[in-house]
Amino acid sequence: MREVVVSLFMMLMASAPALAFVIEDRTTFGPNNADTVLRVVSTADIAFFAPIVRPFLDGNPNLAIDYTVASSSDVMRAVHDQGLAYDLVISSAMDLQTKLANDGLALSYRSPSTLALPDWANWRDQVFAFTQEPATIVVSNAAFDELDIPRNRQELISVMRENPERFRGRVGTYDVRQSGLGYLFATQDARASETYWRLAEVMGGLRAKLYCCSSDMINDVVSGDLLIAYNVLGSYALNHDDEDAFTIVLPSDFTTVMLRTAIIPLTSENPDLAGRLVDHLVSQSGSGKMNFLTGTGVLGAAKEISLRRIQLGPGLLVYLDRFKNRSFVSEWESAILQ
Repeated sequence: MREVVVSLFMMLMASAPALAFVIEDRTTFGPNNADTVLRVVSTADIAFFAPIVRPFLDGNPNLAIDYTVASSSDVMRAVHDQGLAYDLVISSAMDLQTKLANDGLALSYRSPSTLALPDWANWRDQVFAFTQEPATIVVSNAAFDELDIPRNRQELISVMRENPERFRGRVGTYDVRQSGLGYLFATQDARASETYWRLAEVMGGLRAKLYCCSSDMINDVVSGDLLIAYNVLGSYALNHDDEDAFTIVLPSDFTTVMLRTAIIPLTSENPDLAGRLVDHLVSQSGSGKMNFLTGTGVLGAAKEISLRRIQLGPGLLVYLDRFKNRSFVSEWESAILQ
């Protein structure tokens, strides 16, 4: 998965010429000779989206979905700056989705399905959450065969401090200068507890490796290049083929929960069909390992009291301010890049 937003882009958005929109992956779901093609741009991997969309297409045999995968900064660029004609925008970057709606670039949509959503999953009938996905700690089972697996951030700090030679160069987390989701998780962690900055300093002292995406961190835990990965999307870890190689920890002090959201942009050429797809997304049964709003998934392992769901709304725009962004990234660099 590529949930990327470059902080420099955010700072120069108003003055710099628009950069090229970079597509990471693309496929078509449905028949080649479909009567209608719905264009979707998304930060979610094709493998993530495929099992979600197939039931929708089964009920719409004359429809195809042109599915484009891009980083969250490129999704933002395509919709916000270049006004490309996508029918639906799906992203893990809740803050950027909120900005699109706040800037008047999203259509309103109301249906029985969207009206049935809890208040925290529907912002202004424009931004719709359809999954709840926790930020987790993923640890190598082989590395912790003689150590207690940390269950919260303080225990994670302690085990790394007590075993520096074991973990040096083998701890991973997001590079918040590149990853939109990583930046969102980090700012939410910092707002929730000062423990985040102590943790960041310890990881920095151990020469933490920095990543763009959850899938890369998980793969490196499986290969043994990493022993600990911090703030990994639980949904990606739970659906990994080598799940037995690691343990997924939902921190007991607090577990940050991201909402994957969809919006219908002003440029949509098929807003009614896009609305039907929104209805499908928000009405999922929650079966299997996906963390749909109506199911528990990996969240079933956490006590509700420890869950800190990121709230949709204008509060998400605070850290998109260029001065706030620059200040946070500078403090993060001081902690991580020692």
